[in-house]
Amino acid sequence: MRSGALDLRFVARRAGYALLTLAFILAVNFFLFRIMPGDPIALLARSQRLSPEALEEQRRAFGLDEPLFVQFVVYLRETLTGQLGVSLVSGVDVVDLIVSRLWPTILLVGVGTLLAAVIGVLIGIRGGWRRGSAFDSSSLYSSLVLYSTPEGWLGMLLLLLFAGWLGWFPAGGFSSAAGLALPVLALSLGYVGQYAIVMRSSMIEVKAQPYITLARAKGLSDPDVRRRHAVPNAVLPTFTLVVLSVGFILGGAIVIETVFSWPGIGLLTYEAINTLDYPVLQGVFLVSSAAVILAAFIADIAYGVIDPQVRQS
Repeated sequence: MRSGALDLRFVARRAGYALLTLAFILAVNFFLFRIMPGDPIALLARSQRLSPEALEEQRRAFGLDEPLFVQFVVYLRETLTGQLGVSLVSGVDVVDLIVSRLWPTILLVGVGTLLAAVIGVLIGIRGGWRRGSAFDSSSLYSSLVLYSTPEGWLGMLLLLLFAGWLGWFPAGGFSSAAGLALPVLALSLGYVGQYAIVMRSSMIEVKAQPYITLARAKGLSDPDVRRRHAVPNAVLPTFTLVVLSVGFILGGAIVIETVFSWPGIGLLTYEAINTLDYPVLQGVFLVSSAAVILAAFIADIAYGVIDPQVRQS
């Protein structure tokens, strides 16, 4: 980097973009769930057989009888102080609900993303460096198939095979380490193709660069050229993709967690959608969006440190 002032300007600029994005998400998070069809209080009234008087009391308790602008001001004040409301269904604080579901999601998505990243990058490196080989062709077609396969369908196949037919693993839940195997496998298979394809494309592009030809002209062996010159430059796009994927950890894997009854953020989101539990949906959407924004900010800063040209953008 050329100077400390330049470093601070770059970080401040990226931080400003992140804050503007977060402010936009805050506004969308409020209005989106109020223009959606359906009345959560009416649904609650039907499920609990509330009288019209009790129904109005519920509206007042949740502030839904106030003008929209007043609701928005209250929403901003409470959100900025860490209060995300109370579940319309269970009456539990939304922050407590999210925190209680956080560890299973971090475990599932974290392990699945790590495995997919390591395997996908290794496949992409070998396939891209040996373009046109039997390994490259087979790995490319396999990656495309995995990348295009719906995660839910893949998860159900794994359930039928390993939990139903073979009986090697439990069908779902968070009761043991064995229960983690199938969800992690489904999630890893869903992501590994994406990482392999991106890494392969980067390797092919880097391999054609003049500095690779120069390194070979200096007498370096093929493995040395790949390890010391090709991989460090080709891994940058995949690195950004992996960091952004880590940001999605707090959003959970809705389909995978639902298929395997995994008690994480994804399953919480699915349950909240079914019951129109708007405070929970708002809380999950906000936390998930903030995590992705933070991950993108970290990726920008890391990319700027690795590649000085990025700091000029």
